[in-house]
Amino acid sequence: MFFELVQRSGFETAIILSQKISHMENRFKTILTLGLILISMITMNAQKQKMENTALLIIDVQNDYFPGGKMTLENAEQAAEKTKRILEYFRKNNLPVIHIKHISTNEGAAFFLPDTNGARINQLVLPEEDEKVITKHFPNSFRGTDLLNDLQSNKIKNLVITGMMTDVCVEATTRAAFDFGFNNTIIGDATATRNRELNGEVVKAAEVQRSFLAGISALGNLYARVINTKEFLSK
Repeated sequence: MFFELVQRSGFETAIILSQKISHMENRFKTILTLGLILISMITMNAQKQKMENTALLIIDVQNDYFPGGKMTLENAEQAAEKTKRILEYFRKNNLPVIHIKHISTNEGAAFFLPDTNGARINQLVLPEEDEKVITKHFPNSFRGTDLLNDLQSNKIKNLVITGMMTDVCVEATTRAAFDFGFNNTIIGDATATRNRELNGEVVKAAEVQRSFLAGISALGNLYARVINTKEFLSK
């Protein structure tokens, strides 16, 4: 009889201990989950604060630069896909986006002609209704446009720049932005260019691309910091 009572007591004690351990485990899981949520919220808030006063400039991602267009670039589609990912990040975080669209008005122009499909912004990065589109007629996106006024009125201090062509409109806009006091970041793999010719020799697009990005980020990222899409999105 005594042995049975001891056995029953031990069995009941084990059940009670098991229940307490299970309860403690559940509490620990709850605390851990809440902690992870809190860390995530703090991280997201820190990222949002870091991106305050920052706008995305998408320069000349237009159909004439793509296969079948009048001024096809090397890796235009890949660069546009990267730009799309950056654009999605800005939209998700409710950050300002400005699309730059070039329309050629000079005599003898061969591409980006008014009212042509080639001058339309490519479908990969089509603007949404609330996103500003600025039309320019020169490589420098600030020249003859309200870009500077728009950025200043919205207290923008930092620019993330993507687009085409790397060594023409992207370069001209980036250098002008620096002169106006903006802090620039170029997403290198979200830009594209084409072969060039110098003194009768062809300079491959990849070499042009590397040279430009190296030059624009020289002297301690003087004009712009150059990073890739993966690096930008990992922050």
